[in-house]
Amino acid sequence: MLKVVKEAPAFPKAKVKAFKAKKAVLKGVHSHKKRRCGHHPPFHSRRHFSSKECPQERQLDHYVIKFPLTVESAMKKTEVINTLVFIMDVKANKAPEQQSLAKINTLIRYDGEKKAYIGLAPNYDALDVANKIGII
Repeated sequence: MLKVVKEAPAFPKAKVKAFKAKKAVLKGVHSHKKRRCGHHPPFHSRRHFSSKECPQERQLDHYVIKFPLTVESAMKKTEVINTLVFIMDVKANKAPEQQSLAKINTLIRYDGEKKAYIGLAPNYDALDVANKIGII
């Protein structure tokens, strides 16, 4: 008895090429490429990378205050030193707030949160601001 073997239909080269192109577009052939930054070269080199070779990572705007700190020591600072205490996002920076207020000091706590001491200008009263915010 003879067995009939079916062969796969032969596609024209143009169809195969189009299929490969479609697959590459869907997969994203350049999606896994990483650019190397000049400040971490794999070897000791005096060569400096240009800005085109090492693009800056996109900086996110983090101005997030999570919640005010209402422990006894923070309340004492509010009353005596005219300073408000907040817990902020760890990636938050203090540049925009620094322009409008007197002084901002930050520290990273042992639990990984960022604490910000916001010293208000003498013409603002920290107790009034705390009342408006709803801390007290």
